[in-house]
Amino acid sequence: MKKFFLVALTLFVALSNVNADERDRVITKEQLPAAAQTLLATHFSNLKISLVKEDREFISRNYEVIFADGTKVEFTRNGEWKEVDCRRNAVPAALIPAEIKNFVAERYPDAKIIQIDRDSNDYEVKLSNKLELTFDKKFNIIDIDD
Repeated sequence: MKKFFLVALTLFVALSNVNADERDRVITKEQLPAAAQTLLATHFSNLKISLVKEDREFISRNYEVIFADGTKVEFTRNGEWKEVDCRRNAVPAALIPAEIKNFVAERYPDAKIIQIDRDSNDYEVKLSNKLELTFDKKFNIIDIDD
């Protein structure tokens, strides 16, 4: 039994090391999933792309696009946006759920959303006034950090 686990562990480590070289690789915009290309053309066509990269992990694949002004957009394997970080500029309004837009407009009318991150559990939003808001999937506010 010990031999089996030792062989399995050795095989796992060997395969992990083989894949380590292929985790991040530079690709072209045309190699992105179609949904990601459409989003970029619709909302970021005025920005110059500096780098497009594919991040391959053990069972997943993500994409990252970095623009010359520092704006960054991350995508899932199927091309849905995962994170939009516009640094000092506002995230395109069409990418922000209405409930989050309304909450921010009501409570922080002088602030703009400069970053939004979504995953399977929540949305995290960073405002230009340095506040960070977390919403659950039903758009209820669950945390505010300053």
